[in-house]
Amino acid sequence: MVTLRMQHSVQDFDSWKTLFDADPLDRKGSGVTAYRVFRPAEDAGQVMIDLDFGSRAEAEQFQERLEALWRGPAASTIEDMRAGVLETVEWATL
Repeated sequence: MVTLRMQHSVQDFDSWKTLFDADPLDRKGSGVTAYRVFRPAEDAGQVMIDLDFGSRAEAEQFQERLEALWRGPAASTIEDMRAGVLETVEWATL
């Protein structure tokens, strides 16, 4: 499994969540098989998102489109955007 992990600051979580839920990049159509949204307990102004893909190529293509979105429509909603592709080395359920 390959995961695209994103992290950024949001000025207003509800406004950010509305944009996220609108799904402007068509997650499912882009190869996303699952996603998780996190907020640190000590800082509700930070958001972390993991998007899972079946291949590294799909994740990298999505990251390019995501970065274009960050420079455009999402620029007024988020700050300090970071993203990177991770490959799962080990996963266990205990």
